[in-house]
Amino acid sequence: MLPKEGNNVMQKEIYLTGITTTGTPHIGNYVGAIGPGVQASKDKSKDNFYFLADLHALAKAGDPERITRSTLEIAAAWLALGLDIDNAYFYRQSDIHEISELTWILTSMTSKGLMNRAHSYKAQVQNNIESNAKDQDKGINMALYSYPILMAADILMFKSTHVPVGRDQKQHIEMTRDIAQRFNHNYGDILVIPEAVISEETATLSGLDGRKMSKSYDNVIPLFVDEKKLKKLIMKVKTNSLEPGEKKDKDDSILFDIFQAFSSKEETKNIEKLYEQGIAWGEMKKILFECINDQLKPAREKYQILINNPKEIENELISGAKRAREISIPYMEQIRSAVGIRKLC
Repeated sequence: MLPKEGNNVMQKEIYLTGITTTGTPHIGNYVGAIGPGVQASKDKSKDNFYFLADLHALAKAGDPERITRSTLEIAAAWLALGLDIDNAYFYRQSDIHEISELTWILTSMTSKGLMNRAHSYKAQVQNNIESNAKDQDKGINMALYSYPILMAADILMFKSTHVPVGRDQKQHIEMTRDIAQRFNHNYGDILVIPEAVISEETATLSGLDGRKMSKSYDNVIPLFVDEKKLKKLIMKVKTNSLEPGEKKDKDDSILFDIFQAFSSKEETKNIEKLYEQGIAWGEMKKILFECINDQLKPAREKYQILINNPKEIENELISGAKRAREISIPYMEQIRSAVGIRKLC
């Protein structure tokens, strides 16, 4: 049992994970969030919440059809890979209306100065400065500027105690803690203060061009692309000019990083030996293709079945939202009452 958190005694650890619906799920999503999440969903000693962050997508994608398609594909990926939806909560963010309301309440508690320090906002401002834009806020909408508050609402709505994130997302959990602590200072110990969970074992994969694998860079390997396309993409992964027989540096190899993320420690050690012996890049790419393809092939077939049956996915999301709102509705009533939004008699 966890220690007392304000007036809340947590019977279970509560974990929350979301993926923004801005594109096709890729192997970086699988390694960083979906794979570990699927395994965690089977743990009955914890409560796990998984959501499709379609409201967050509005800050990044202007194409409505892309958001809808991405929602379908990401949901299908979670389900095809074996998410235990009987044990975990699986829902679409926009179906939990209390999240939007909590976002506005938290906005009233959040200083502009805190949002000014958000890494994503500062990076966009810096880009504008470097491009000599007359307006440092060029191209920055309020959704992008204040999305850490929406993220805080996602986390706080379900009393999350732990939020698995990459190091680049740690600041958002710190902001969530700041916002929640300020709320509790004003209204009492109502919100649970979460902790960031940063796994040293969870890889952040590089994309085809060596930069971080990201839909924004268009350098991803889609998770359920067909075998022919998968092989073609792996053959495009950036390597250096070392010849076969020359020792390769595993610490400077995108191919090795991806293989390691999909393999056991023993399999990885065998590849390390081949790097020492100077394995040819073409041979390494063949090994990597077979490794990924063998692991994803069973789920790929389930994924295609689900993609062709969107009603089945929709029913699961509606069911998941109904279960989640059994928590969010009464909790939101408590929060409303605390801030003074309540019936007069």
